[in-house]
Formats: sequence, C-alpha cells, structure tokens
Amino acid sequence: MKNWIHSPKNPNVAKYVDCYWFIQKKHSGDSHQYPKLNPDPAAHLIIAPPEQSYQYEQAAMSASGKGSHWLFPHCQTFKMDHCRPFLILGIKFHIGALYSLNITPQQPVVDQVTDVDINALLNSELFSTAEILAKAELQPESCRDTLDELLMPWLLNRPQDKHSRLCRNALSLLADTPISNLGELLHCSQRTLERSFLRVTGLTLKQCQSMNKLEAMLESLYQKKDIDWLNVAYEFGFSDQPHLIRYLKSTIGSTPGEYAKQRDLVIDIYGDFEQN
Repeated sequence: MKNWIHSPKNPNVAKYVDCYWFIQKKHSGDSHQYPKLNPDPAAHLIIAPPEQSYQYEQAAMSASGKGSHWLFPHCQTFKMDHCRPFLILGIKFHIGALYSLNITPQQPVVDQVTDVDINALLNSELFSTAEILAKAELQPESCRDTLDELLMPWLLNRPQDKHSRLCRNALSLLADTPISNLGELLHCSQRTLERSFLRVTGLTLKQCQSMNKLEAMLESLYQKKDIDWLNVAYEFGFSDQPHLIRYLKSTIGSTPGEYAKQRDLVIDIYGDFEQN
C-alpha cells in the first residue's frame, strides 16, 4: 500500500484546491474489499487509468464506470468496490469551489458520480493520465508541482460573485460558531446566508457542519484502540450517548458498536496520512 497527500504549492491554485492525494493498492487482501467512504461536503476529481473500474453504492443511488471521474459532495456513506488492485490520484477542492468554475454538469451537484474528460476540462492536450499517475507513484512532490502547472491556467482569475464570497466567509466561521449567529457576524440576514450557501454548495449549513464534525470525529477515533463512546459524545458536543448513536447510524449506517467491530471506513483501511 502506498499513499500520500500534499497541499498545492501555487497560491492561485490553493484558492480552489485543498489538497492532492494518492492511493495505490497492489495486492488484493482478504479483508475490507468494500470500504465505506464517509459523507463529504467537498468535491474530488479522481484521476485513474482508463481501464480501471470504479463502483460507488449507497441506499439511494449506484454509480459505476471506468477511468477518471468526478466524485461530487455526498451526504450519505458510499460503499466502494476495492476488491482488485488499483491506483487513484485525487484532487480535493475546497467546499463550494466548483461553483466558480465552468464545468459540466453545472454546479452545485450533490450525491453524483460522473465520468470526466480531463483534457477537455482543462482545455489542454498536455495532460497525460499515464504520465501523471507514474509521477504520482514515484515522485509525489514533482506530481504536486505538475498538477499546479496544469491547473493554474484553468483556475486563474475565475470570477467569484457575492454568493461565493459569502459562502467562503461562512465556512471560515462554521467550525467554531453556532449557525444561528453567522448571519449577524457576516452582516446579512440568516435567510440570505442560507440561500447563498445552498446555491454555492448544494448543501445546508447544518449538513456541512455535521459532515465536518464527522470527519473530525473519525480522525480522532482512528488514533484509538479502545473507544469510550461516552467521552466521544461529550468531546464532540453531543448531549448524551444515545444522541451520538443516532447520529452515527444516520450518517455512516452503523452504531458505535458496529463501527468499532468493523472499522471499515476508508480512514481505517488506508490511514489518516498527514498533509504536507
């Protein structure tokens, strides 16, 4: 297993891209053939060999295909088929970033996976899937620099309207501020803020805050062998353990006990590799 994660080096790219990440699985194992991907408010552009299959399943939808594709923000847990060896290079965008970019389908899009022609997306014949994946495998930092160079012309000077600016400001406060206070802090009505946020991200503020909380919780649980769920509930702002149980059941489809036994989310299988 090989994996890495890097932040963009170019500040113009970093306005839109949160990080680049890479996972390679060379051998099929006996466990976790169908890992679960927790809900995510950010979109990912997945770069993969054209012959490599992908499959995502959740209660309301199923998507399958081959090669590179968009994985748009999703509110429910996806189950993936990782039975066979694979390698994927991901570009994780900031929440709501795609709203300012000229892509098809028109944004915002939630709970969808669609194929993508990356040469057409970037309007460039210089992009080679085989070359960038080979570089990702052997030269992670060089891969990062190459992605910066390829993305820069596409991302430079993209217009950002009042809705995207308001959304960006709200996201900077969302982790530490009650949602009901955001409108006042941002000098607008709560209704205006909610409508702009939904227009840019396809999500409500509450949905986004909940998904960010889940990600932080899973990163914390990844470090623990024995989990005290009562302490976890208090640490992450739940009034009691039953509230936490209902929350996990609704978001990842497992109770705390089931999760602790299975440990079948992507973070548990591929690790919480640190961003550089």
